[in-house]
Amino acid sequence: QVQLVESGGGLVQAGGSLMVSCAASGRASPFLTMAWFRQGPGKEREFVAAINYGGSTKSVDSATGRFTISRDSAQSTVHLQMNNLRPEDTANYYCAAAFNSQLSSFESEYRFWGQGTQVTVSS
Repeated sequence: QVQLVESGGGLVQAGGSLMVSCAASGRASPFLTMAWFRQGPGKEREFVAAINYGGSTKSVDSATGRFTISRDSAQSTVHLQMNNLRPEDTANYYCAAAFNSQLSSFESEYRFWGQGTQVTVSS
């Protein structure tokens, strides 16, 4: 049974840093693309960043220069390092995994999802 388990959320002051991680299990071969989405209070879930098996990445404009997505050498864990956090980054952050390497920003392209980890940025 495939599972994606997020960790690392918490409370941080504006301007601070936080790293969230997602461990994938239950599959013999790595997912080709892993991504982060987030859903803020009263908002729809939105794409944040993605990384494929080859190490190519894609991120939303608001994250560029502040957030970095990476994968470990075994390709089973993905991290999102978030720097210079803003109150508007407050959201539940979800890990997602896909069988293709397209770095899609569309939720429908991702087959598996984690339960989410809450990130709260205070002003």
